[in-house]
Amino acid sequence: MTTLKQTPSQTVGPYFAYGLCPQQYDFDFKSLFTPVLADREAAGEHITIVGQVFDGDGQVIGDAMLEISQVDAQGHYPESREETLKTGFRGFARVGTGTDPQKRFVVETVKPGRASPDEAPHLNVVVTMRGMLLHTFTRVYFEDEAEANERDAVLTAVPADRRGTLIARREPNAANVYRFDIHMQGDKETVFFDL
Repeated sequence: MTTLKQTPSQTVGPYFAYGLCPQQYDFDFKSLFTPVLADREAAGEHITIVGQVFDGDGQVIGDAMLEISQVDAQGHYPESREETLKTGFRGFARVGTGTDPQKRFVVETVKPGRASPDEAPHLNVVVTMRGMLLHTFTRVYFEDEAEANERDAVLTAVPADRRGTLIARREPNAANVYRFDIHMQGDKETVFFDL
């Protein structure tokens, strides 16, 4: 009788972060994607998103992996490799939390524009980590986009008392840095979407 083994999505542990963010873990081969969505020459307001991922007990998770996608400052996704090389905007990043001394994720990008008039600027985030058989989906909105946030169909579909879990807050003592923490469970659980 053949014994079937676990597939990568069934493993528990830091497999994804190690395997998909090798440069962050000082492995010899290059990562396909880095925590940088936009190079310095990319048009738009350059920002940094900083945060941590917390488990249900409020402990920081050191082996989570995030994949982030967004539109550029004009509201467009890049359509080709040539376009990303020309503009310096990739639109996609991958980051693990295991290499930062504070177990944070730090993402360099430009503040996104609006993909459509009724959408607020936001980032799309996929979280994978130990103990999860399937990844989760969430979004990051910005506190200084209150008017646009009030018209965003996805954000306004979230109960009002839970919307704050999707809002990145500008750090008071750091220029162009936003703080966004992800809580996997508990009283502060981040809103995750069923896609």
